[in-house]
Amino acid sequence: MLVFEVKLEGTKQQYQSLDNAIRTARFVRNACLRYWMDNRNIGRYDLSAYCAVLAADENVPWVAKLNSMARPASAERAWSAIARFFENCKKNKPGKKGYPRFKKEQTHSSVEYKTSGWKLFKDRRHITFSDGFESGTFKLWGTRNLHFYQLKQFKRVRVVRRADGYYAQFCINQERVEKREPTGKTIGLDVGLNHFYTDSEGNTVENPRHLRKSEKSLKRLQRRFSKTKKDSKNRVKFRNKLARKHLKVSRQRKNFAVKTARCVVQSHDLVAYEDLQVGNMIRNRQPF
Repeated sequence: MLVFEVKLEGTKQQYQSLDNAIRTARFVRNACLRYWMDNRNIGRYDLSAYCAVLAADENVPWVAKLNSMARPASAERAWSAIARFFENCKKNKPGKKGYPRFKKEQTHSSVEYKTSGWKLFKDRRHITFSDGFESGTFKLWGTRNLHFYQLKQFKRVRVVRRADGYYAQFCINQERVEKREPTGKTIGLDVGLNHFYTDSEGNTVENPRHLRKSEKSLKRLQRRFSKTKKDSKNRVKFRNKLARKHLKVSRQRKNFAVKTARCVVQSHDLVAYEDLQVGNMIRNRQPF
């Protein structure tokens, strides 16, 4: 499976419709989690069946507007958190992810559509969402060329809201195969704090420290944000500016790490590195 991400271009009213769909998906996920807390003996398929109960509930009429395949997708996300918790308990690591929690607006900003509720145009430049929220047709912008894949290969789409706009993540049924000639080289990597990594040949790659370079502007934006009044337009404005700055730093760090790792993998046949337990390294040693 391949996942390609493109940006959605629409009107302000369309973005509000997407917000309503995302908010409803978050409500379904939290409701399924609450249902599991009250009934511990239920399983994954019971949560999917509970989505139909929520859609038929007259007290929450907005749930029925969400696509019938998007509701079980939200239930699956709730079950994944539950299953992850039990798996960590079996490994005697219950605190790694912790007990499943309810998602807030800042931590859950996506809605997933499976086989229905959306339609990709033949030109691969437009997409229409046809659920009860009536978001309409959006134009797609991105560096990925979707014309290389058939329409039947697009299995599902997830709409993600970020600080700089709305994005569509397409899940494409395609195996990624890269052909390259063996280099006959092996290398060992030691990831550190002073350097990004040091290899077995003595070469080092400096850490760009994107977060450290952006701390001054982040502190300034954080001070401006903390001085604004709650529920004011200035607070919304500076919250968005601060989120955009954090998003930029996150993308810089990811871009550097991915490009560096790809360069190492393509130039060596075998890469060895130490599987470090960072949590154990930073834990204070207990006295005897």
